[in-house]
Amino acid sequence: MTEITLHQSLTEIDAAEWDAVAAPEQASGRPVDPFTTYRFLSALELSGSTGTGTGWTAHPLVLREAGRLVAAVPMYAKGHSQGEYIFDHGWAQAFERAGGRYYPKLQIAVPFTPATGRRFLGDAVHRELLLAAAISVTEKNRLSSLHVTFCTEEEAEALAGFEGVLHRVTQQFHWENNGYASFDDFLNQLSSRKRKMIRKERETARASGLTIRALTGDQIEPAHWEAFWQFYQDTGARKWGTPYLTRAAFTRFHDTMRDDILLVLAFDGTRPVAGALNFIGRDVLFGRYWGCSEDHPCLHFELCYYQAIDWAIANGLQRVEAGAQGEHKLARGYLPTPVHSLHWIADAGFRDAVARYLQEERRAVDEEIEVLTQYGPFRRVHSED
Repeated sequence: MTEITLHQSLTEIDAAEWDAVAAPEQASGRPVDPFTTYRFLSALELSGSTGTGTGWTAHPLVLREAGRLVAAVPMYAKGHSQGEYIFDHGWAQAFERAGGRYYPKLQIAVPFTPATGRRFLGDAVHRELLLAAAISVTEKNRLSSLHVTFCTEEEAEALAGFEGVLHRVTQQFHWENNGYASFDDFLNQLSSRKRKMIRKERETARASGLTIRALTGDQIEPAHWEAFWQFYQDTGARKWGTPYLTRAAFTRFHDTMRDDILLVLAFDGTRPVAGALNFIGRDVLFGRYWGCSEDHPCLHFELCYYQAIDWAIANGLQRVEAGAQGEHKLARGYLPTPVHSLHWIADAGFRDAVARYLQEERRAVDEEIEVLTQYGPFRRVHSED
């Protein structure tokens, strides 16, 4: 017997059952994607980062066969479009100008996390059943739309068109490890001008006598989180108005996820003055947050981009995803990469309008990726006739 259940909280689901479909590979090492693990999603919920008053209310869908959980999706009711990074504010404004009600909507996603990963957890044979169930929840509750953000390309291509689902392509900047033995090995693949620029930025970042430490696991101490919380609050207040994560979230990360975390801190003596928070996947380092209490030239580039590349090379990771947006990453070795999302819109007329928009947007994104890649920092290889 197959049964699909809509839950009111992730805590209604057994952690081991969830992780058996979200991260089965972690039994033999790191999870491919730390963000869909029970420990990450429950940290957001139990810390109050999601839930009442946040605009993110967890409603995970799970599929059971003969009572055994075999597939699931992390799903949320959304009261706004903040913390998603696949921007639909223009859609909301257009729909509401036409007399519709865009919010609440449903979102299959990891809150506040612009990182590509599986959104349909478990065997792929169950994806359409779960998507159909999510669409049914959207319809029964007379919600405007359902969105699946930062899904894998394979998921997007397999599910595009199902029940009128639309496929959207946007972009981020990722660094790829092409078998580099060291940071200098990476630099040697860049044009002379970009190579000199990066070396100069790294020298400048350390010129004021700061000590930089890359910490993970038990190297991370509670005092480090207290410092990083101050950095995060400053960045969050400037970027979003209100930081998405609560202080309690960082305590939960420390208690349950510090082996999944790389925290890069800059110290003036023993005093932390800046930091960058990364999460570690099996093959990918995910850059998430940065902040500082003092301004130092080029320190942002060093902590967020160059230290991440250094660590990825040293630990054999294949990619660094440095978060949303940021064309300044291009000059530092991070190349434009397509990212994928899926969208189901209840109103047929509005769905058609969005579909036309997405066709034009995709052409523009494809062209931009092609142009930006040509202007990347890597040396040109000229073939000889």
